[in-house]
Amino acid sequence: MAEHNLLGKLGEEIAVEYLQKEGYTIVETNWTFQKAEIDILAQKENTLAVVEVKTRSSLEFGLPQDFVKPKKIQLLVKAVDAYVSKNDLDVEVRFDIIAIHKEGKSFVIEHLIDAFYHF
Repeated sequence: MAEHNLLGKLGEEIAVEYLQKEGYTIVETNWTFQKAEIDILAQKENTLAVVEVKTRSSLEFGLPQDFVKPKKIQLLVKAVDAYVSKNDLDVEVRFDIIAIHKEGKSFVIEHLIDAFYHF
């Protein structure tokens, strides 16, 4: 597996641990619908958080969250709509980004709640 894929997988594992510590229940990871993949679906009370995880080895080329593009947002919206319908859920849906970057030998985690709104 390529190094950037390993970093991305590690970032998702870090994000899952972080969310669990914050009181979220992890409902699904890497859930796919058509061309879309939702990194993490996490629930806390009556809110389903659709979490996109972005991990970078440095900030040299920009903040991790800057790499969530409008096309990705459209795919996430379509995927979560299908997920909620398929599972007949009655929840509030929120879109979050967990931005992770390496700083020395450790990682910095930033949880952006309501990072973007669906169209």
